[in-house]
Amino acid sequence: MEALLGSSHSPSASVSPSFIITSSYRRNPTIAFKVLSWNSLYSGSNNSRLYPHILCLKKSGNDNSGSCPPLCYIEQMCKNRMFSQPNWRLSKIFLDKQSMLVIQNGLAFLPRKFKTSLRKTVRHSEIFRNIVPDIFVRSCIGLMLVMAVNTAVAKAPSFALTEENLLFLEAWRTIDRAYIDKTFNGQSWFRYREDALRNEPMNTRQETYAAIKKMIATLDDPFTRFLEPEKFKSLRSGTQNALTGVGLSIGYPTGKTESAPGLVVVSASPGGPANRAGISSGDIILEIDNTSTENMGIYDAAERLQGPEGSGVELTVRRGSETRQLPLIREKVSLNPVKSRICKLPTGGNDAPQIGYIKLSTFNQNASGAVREAIEALRKNNVNAFVLDLRDNSGGLFPEGVEIAKIWLNKGVIVYICDSRGVRDIYDTDGSNVVAASEPLAVLVNKGTASASEILAGALKDNKRAQLFGEPTYGKGKIQSVFQLSDGSGLAVTVARYETPAHNDIDKVGVIPDHPLPASFPKDDESFCNCLLNPASACHLNRVELFSK
Repeated sequence: MEALLGSSHSPSASVSPSFIITSSYRRNPTIAFKVLSWNSLYSGSNNSRLYPHILCLKKSGNDNSGSCPPLCYIEQMCKNRMFSQPNWRLSKIFLDKQSMLVIQNGLAFLPRKFKTSLRKTVRHSEIFRNIVPDIFVRSCIGLMLVMAVNTAVAKAPSFALTEENLLFLEAWRTIDRAYIDKTFNGQSWFRYREDALRNEPMNTRQETYAAIKKMIATLDDPFTRFLEPEKFKSLRSGTQNALTGVGLSIGYPTGKTESAPGLVVVSASPGGPANRAGISSGDIILEIDNTSTENMGIYDAAERLQGPEGSGVELTVRRGSETRQLPLIREKVSLNPVKSRICKLPTGGNDAPQIGYIKLSTFNQNASGAVREAIEALRKNNVNAFVLDLRDNSGGLFPEGVEIAKIWLNKGVIVYICDSRGVRDIYDTDGSNVVAASEPLAVLVNKGTASASEILAGALKDNKRAQLFGEPTYGKGKIQSVFQLSDGSGLAVTVARYETPAHNDIDKVGVIPDHPLPASFPKDDESFCNCLLNPASACHLNRVELFSK
């Protein structure tokens, strides 16, 4: 027997080897057998791809009548032979049992063992095909592929996270969840995390702090900042009772002073070192201990102003065209949020109307309770109208601002909290916490009135509860929340902006008062009463003007 290596009859570009075997045969010695490798079988039939890819023989190349059955047994000579591609879905047992087909002059001779296995395969394939849709099979295969890929990814090696990495991720996650701008200043926040973990050095705690600060700087938000443990502790103490420093609240220049270099004084605590030295709201701090404030952040400046009790700090302050060098001694500044007094008008004898003056200087955790106590104490002295002085109040705790609004309002919206998608929360009141909803009320504001003070002033104005006197407020319309990290450090994060009940966004604009105050109108409580009592003074405001609506 001879075996000659040739090529298959497949029209495919990929050609598999075939063998032409010439041999004696007991019935017809002249018959030639062609043995084709299973992999070389091909199909020239358009119909064959619609059916199980086993084997298809047709009587004539022009015979297109009827569909091609899964397996054709031809018992006579055929001029054309067409073979389909092997079906890779067939069982491995079937492929192992027979991998060669013997074709004799167009007749398919299949060994008995092969034919039995093939018939079973075709029958099972047809049953499976009728029961289970093809799309389901493909879906299952796709699902298995996805699961395989996920398993491979899960088993893929990754670098181990250090304690410093975990602290960085804690800060990243806090900002990711809380920050108002979900575009994160137009950057991929997840990509930044991955790049920072790969590229930023985080071998020491200071390097980790530097990486967190660098991350926050990409947000371009001066009010979102990182607080190291000592700064975080100082911030918390500042919202509770007392702070050691010079008694200044500072901010970035806005409005007419926006282009001025340095930092602006928002307010000076009454009786504090800065207030006694003549510093007042609107003054520009140019230097702190000979260090320029032109590119200094407000929290860096606040840290420089604070320090041990009895230590000194020198400020360079400008007011108009005048510049002064002011040495100050730090001391413990009391943060008692409320001062009050009674202003008795000169007419009417003992039954004369009396005005209760309440000076609210900050919104710490005692503010709402102190205002409530002041109102009740003044009422016992027959006060029948109130003046709430919010001048130079730079704000503080947002919840305290909401609670104080509830003291004065019988009902209504206090503030709308908005994020990048619009209104998120509404703070309102149903009158359950009201203390003084009926007495006439006037509110005094200036450019040192900021943050929580502006929320309170806007709520009282838009609900027609009070008239506002003074000048436009500072214009800080963003809200920050403070988050403590696991090592004692913290983050102050801008979580929302707010709108007044009339849907006014006051950021960088402020709350606009109803009436101006006389230029010489005093800020201390004693002088305020003198302005009401003396009609001849330049600062005089009579009762009708003060409480008219």
